[in-house]
Amino acid sequence: MRKEVLTRYENSKKVYENLGINVEECIEILSKVKLSVHCWQGDDVKGFETPDSSLSGGISATGNYPGRARNGEELRMDLEKALSLIPGTHKVNLHAIYAEFDNEVPSRDKIEPKHFKKWVEWAKKNNLGLDFNPSLFSHPNADSGLTLSHPCSNIREFWINHCIASRKIGEYFGKELGQTCLTNIWIPDGYKDTPSDRLTPRKRLKESLDKIYSVPTNSLYNDDSVESKVFGIGVESYTVGSHEFYLNYSILNNKLCLLDNGHFHPTESVADKISSMLLFQDKLALHITRPVRWDSDHVITFNDDVREIAKELVRNDALNKVYIGLDFFDASINRIAAWVLGSRNTLKALLEALLIPNELLSKIQDEGDFTRRLVLLEELKTYPLGDIWDYFCEINQVPCKDEWLKEIKEYEIKILNKRGA
Repeated sequence: MRKEVLTRYENSKKVYENLGINVEECIEILSKVKLSVHCWQGDDVKGFETPDSSLSGGISATGNYPGRARNGEELRMDLEKALSLIPGTHKVNLHAIYAEFDNEVPSRDKIEPKHFKKWVEWAKKNNLGLDFNPSLFSHPNADSGLTLSHPCSNIREFWINHCIASRKIGEYFGKELGQTCLTNIWIPDGYKDTPSDRLTPRKRLKESLDKIYSVPTNSLYNDDSVESKVFGIGVESYTVGSHEFYLNYSILNNKLCLLDNGHFHPTESVADKISSMLLFQDKLALHITRPVRWDSDHVITFNDDVREIAKELVRNDALNKVYIGLDFFDASINRIAAWVLGSRNTLKALLEALLIPNELLSKIQDEGDFTRRLVLLEELKTYPLGDIWDYFCEINQVPCKDEWLKEIKEYEIKILNKRGA
């Protein structure tokens, strides 16, 4: 522990203690938070099915920064580097397209746990959990923009079987690693122009989900979630899996509803939805991202949206009730730096939320002293969060401030630049 970091921490701790905050307890709580760090930032959502795979289904990774991971070994190497610079012990979130095959590539509806054996061995070695997602995009059976809601029963059946296989893989992850896997279903289904029938595709989606979830998995090893979206590229006018659809489905079928803060209208607040949903559901799932005017999956910054989400999780004592995943893919900057920055900003937002005197602010609000509430909330913005954060990084043996970027640049020179664009 560097003396200057410890000195600043001790002084700043006193500032927060004047508000009744137990800083050491806050740090202990944060140390137990597991982010689900998404693997697809490292390879621009290409996956390993085919060497020249192209994205479809409303997904686009822009940029051509050198050093994209081209296979599982490179992707795991890059993830290890990123995780070594993020305080805490976390999980890694995989998509089905990151299966690894010895010889012949099976149809996507035929994938099995054995195709993720290398990921499980790596996770065990690094004390990591794994989450999972079926990949209902970038495939000929998704070219129409419809999957689980497709009018053709054969195409629906293909994707139903893919999702069933994915849930079995999630169960395998949970059993092997001793950490429950969240298996999340997102589909790109919708229409570019105004639909003439909104109901029938949603009926087909409901029937497909019912078939998927009729195959049991052990809830100790696998949790199921469904993820909504307001629109996407090519489906600007109508999305089958809307928030209202999945919210109702999840409540009626005892599944988790996953909120991606890029999947709503820009004027909507995901933070505002959390308390309402936790009144009626025991658990939720989140994908944290940064939309810029639309769901463009930018690297997470320490912005108001993320900070308000963090505050709601802490205020509502929900850190042990919510799966916190990350979801962005930026190919215009160093991909490992993107992982590290987004993860650290998410943890920093949670630390800030933990350092807020929430009980005091709730009491002030109930008393109707809105002036004092506003003043205190504003003054907290300039409290010495950075000194507590630096201490948290030091005790987790990761670099403080932007010192971690030096390691990224060295890795770029030694490893990434040799891969090419």
